[in-house]
Amino acid sequence: MLTCTQRKPANPDAAVTLTLALTAEERTRSRHRFETKDGQAVFLRLPRGTVLHDGDILQDETNSNLVRITAKPELVLTVTAQTPTLLLQAAYHLGNRHVPVEITATYLRLLPDSVLRTMLEQLGLEIREEILPFEPETGAYGHAH
Repeated sequence: MLTCTQRKPANPDAAVTLTLALTAEERTRSRHRFETKDGQAVFLRLPRGTVLHDGDILQDETNSNLVRITAKPELVLTVTAQTPTLLLQAAYHLGNRHVPVEITATYLRLLPDSVLRTMLEQLGLEIREEILPFEPETGAYGHAH
């Protein structure tokens, strides 16, 4: 079992021991046991409140192994609008519901939810189901990336 205890700066050239693909929700767990595709156990023991991002590097407690975190593709709803104002209104309504949302200038992305989908469709937004990595905002008080 590999126990990761600290996050290192993202480095695409780092020689990693293994890569661990995690969903957005899994990347918010600071204490958890995961298994890789080949059955290797990886235990995270990170400072509480740590949010991992695609490309982050974790170091094990012996300082001899590096683990690269990747954003695992998952089912998401991608929301687009005819106007920027309509997209902003959607972001406002989703924010009022404290829903994790990935925000860009051209789309919003969230996890599937039939009630929210109906609300967004009634507001006139276009919604596509896709399987993609999900990188929601960490919040105004979240840890810096």
